[in-house]
Amino acid sequence: MELFGKPIFFIYFLLAAGLTAAVLALGKARKSRIISALFGTGAYQKLTHALRLNHTVNTCFLFAGLFFLFAALARPQWGTEIVQAQGQFAQTVIAVDVSASMKARDLTPDRLANAKSMLSMLVSNLKEERIGIIAFTSQAFIQCPVTTDEEALKYFISSLRADMLPVPGTALAKPVELAARMLAKYPGQKALILLTDGEDHEKEQLKAAITAAQKNGLRVITIGIGTQDGELIPDKVDATGKVLEYKKDKSGKTVVSKLDENALIELARATSGAYIHYSTPAQVAAQVEKNLKDLDKSTVSAGGRARYKDRYQIPLALAILCFTLWLAWPARRGVGGGGRKKGTIKL
Repeated sequence: MELFGKPIFFIYFLLAAGLTAAVLALGKARKSRIISALFGTGAYQKLTHALRLNHTVNTCFLFAGLFFLFAALARPQWGTEIVQAQGQFAQTVIAVDVSASMKARDLTPDRLANAKSMLSMLVSNLKEERIGIIAFTSQAFIQCPVTTDEEALKYFISSLRADMLPVPGTALAKPVELAARMLAKYPGQKALILLTDGEDHEKEQLKAAITAAQKNGLRVITIGIGTQDGELIPDKVDATGKVLEYKKDKSGKTVVSKLDENALIELARATSGAYIHYSTPAQVAAQVEKNLKDLDKSTVSAGGRARYKDRYQIPLALAILCFTLWLAWPARRGVGGGGRKKGTIKL
């Protein structure tokens, strides 16, 4: 905890106090010289004898007022409060294929590792987006609700694993429908970034998903990851990463996973989105960011955060009090009773 938000103002106080003291001393010396020249040596001491104590008190009020004024500017703070932040954000959901085919090694080290690297880079660059994450196979699940928390997003991206969901296969319609429901409450155009190798085992449901996306203003940016020649899918791997066995289908035939771009291109075209063929993390992240530039933004809560309470009111009130006393304090003893009559000074 820092007791003062801007402690540098105490340095400014020292400078202001020094300057004020110098001006007062210069004025006193000049006044002394004038009185001495007019009335002779020692006249100033006799003329101001009754004023000395009150002048000292008056000066103390002046410097106390200056101190409390700069203390208020230094922003004293203690105790905490929760502040609800708001901002203008576009709404985007990232859907990542976590089916077994994402373990294919036609990209080094594999498809999913490349996807995670690109997405981590992407969320670091998207400062005006609220982003959610979906993991999907033949079913889709919310991995992270829409948020502006970059660290949370990177954590959930890093935790993605192939075969992490209990249902096998791949269905492109499921993440599209789920993203449409997640973003339905936000107005304007939103986006879904769909990253997959494109193998769709339930193609007949894709038209319904496209209708749901269009109805909810969801632009789908599809990213095809993998090669058209395809690659075997590792099923068993030893501690060193060496593949011991490849995935086989029910008939015992080794499965080859190939990039299927047709459905991804159709989905992107039907929703006024874009299709991107995966190349490198940096290039794909830049292309995605470019396609998100003109999304509609809405004012939403960016979540609450704790902050220290400003307590400048206390020293500011003391400063006002000290300056008031400095201006109102009587110039000499005895004003208002008991002292010498006003205007009589004995030389």
